Amino acid sequence: MPIRVIRAGYGAPVEPGLFPDPAALDASSGLRPVHELLVGRRIVVLTGAGVSTSSGIPDYRGPGSRPRNPMTYQDFMGSVENRRHYWARNQYGWHFVARAQPSAAPTALAALEARGVVDGIITQNIDTLHQKAGSLAVVDLHGTYAWVVCTACGSRFPRGEVSRYLDELNPGFYDGMDSGAEIEYAPDADATVEHTGGFRVWDCPVCQGVLKPDVVFFGENASGLNVALARRMVSRAGALLVAGSSLTVNSGRRFVRQAAREDIPVVIVNHGVTGGDSLATLKVDAPVGEFLTSLTGLLAR
Repeated sequence: MPIRVIRAGYGAPVEPGLFPDPAALDASSGLRPVHELLVGRRIVVLTGAGVSTSSGIPDYRGPGSRPRNPMTYQDFMGSVENRRHYWARNQYGWHFVARAQPSAAPTALAALEARGVVDGIITQNIDTLHQKAGSLAVVDLHGTYAWVVCTACGSRFPRGEVSRYLDELNPGFYDGMDSGAEIEYAPDADATVEHTGGFRVWDCPVCQGVLKPDVVFFGENASGLNVALARRMVSRAGALLVAGSSLTVNSGRRFVRQAAREDIPVVIVNHGVTGGDSLATLKVDAPVGEFLTSLTGLLAR
């Protein structure tokens, strides 16, 4: 089906002057000071949606993002109608995320890990692009699209297996979709399927509990274990490199605050102003993939 992909995030910031960040270094002037700060240090990287945009996955708050209202955890758990609506859209959209392949940013970070320069990656993304690129020490702070979890008994199931059962329960459900439709995809694998009534959901085969993708919904907290692992990574780091995150929500910003408290240098590379700029040792406004590729060429020598 020919589908035109449209960005679907929270919408572009109201102030267009935030893109690019007028107070930040640009790519050419920022490369040397970032290299001089990071060389010889154990680096931990915090990544956001900006490292995945070149792979075709839209970001949340970039200048081209359209507003959307993602379903909260409370809404999802509150009614079976909401779960039908969510699963009908996710069942269509998760394939889009699963097909994505790593581009320059995840590839550069994997190369730096392989050379012992990067100690670990804390990612707010659910797309597994860091693992596909070859990174091993990855904390998936918000989970991944690749698993489904039972909210009652905690059993976990591969997303592909759940997809197969959902297809069996809903034969031909998407057959009537307009082949020229413009489908918006979001970084959380949501897709704008308009007609979701009658979609049948699959309950946990172990306990008949409610299944949900093993990702952190809005209104839901990241797992304590993942947060603890990420905090330990930061504490042991010689520097924290933030790549492609607006640091708008506390989920990622807490690690920047932790690094600042512990006198760990913070480098932020992002397009646009972020919520952690006041704590940054250096801030660069640049295309993340291109900048990290250039930085890898220097740090890996």
